[in-house]
Amino acid sequence: MSIITSQLKYQYAGNTTFHFPDLNCKSNESWLLLGNSGSGKTTFLHLIAGILKPIDGKITIENTNLWELSGQKMDAFRGKNIGLMLQTPQFLKALTLGENLLLAQKLAGIKKDKSTAKQLLDQLGLGGYWDKYTFELSQGEQQRAALARAVLHAPKVILADEPTAALDDINTEKTVDLLDTYAKEVGATLLIVTHDQRLKEHYKNQVLIG
Repeated sequence: MSIITSQLKYQYAGNTTFHFPDLNCKSNESWLLLGNSGSGKTTFLHLIAGILKPIDGKITIENTNLWELSGQKMDAFRGKNIGLMLQTPQFLKALTLGENLLLAQKLAGIKKDKSTAKQLLDQLGLGGYWDKYTFELSQGEQQRAALARAVLHAPKVILADEPTAALDDINTEKTVDLLDTYAKEVGATLLIVTHDQRLKEHYKNQVLIG
């Protein structure tokens, strides 16, 4: 799915205002959005995901103007089409990792598929963690689990916020490989926001935030 942003502006309480660069991402492309801490890159990703509403500008995903959708339609559009990997993974602590993944499938409106969920965990080196509670996982393991959850419902847009921030070089390569492989296999558009300079060599499409 194509992603086009134009003259986006967002303002926080206290009058901190961010102005964002225009994007024109074609379907199936992968983009790296680089920025330092405090540059607004997470805000930019949340605007594209429809979580935050800009005070000015336009966001179009595959000919759909996000802010012409009602709240319910926005949620449905996001649930079906967008896989969002948050910078700080959030899971239900009362559920195991496996149960969290199956719940994510249910909330996305798709049939529970334990086999696919387990396969994703295997690819990320988390094959033995299905019955573990997420609070038992390290920060890096939670990060990889969040990636599995983000792509579990086969979204056509993947938005990843600092997907390698807590990872060593080996797991950084695994994560990048999985993101790239998945995006190519299903024809998804991939946007990664990060300050991780290690990723610059992986992506030709790059934009500086801030």
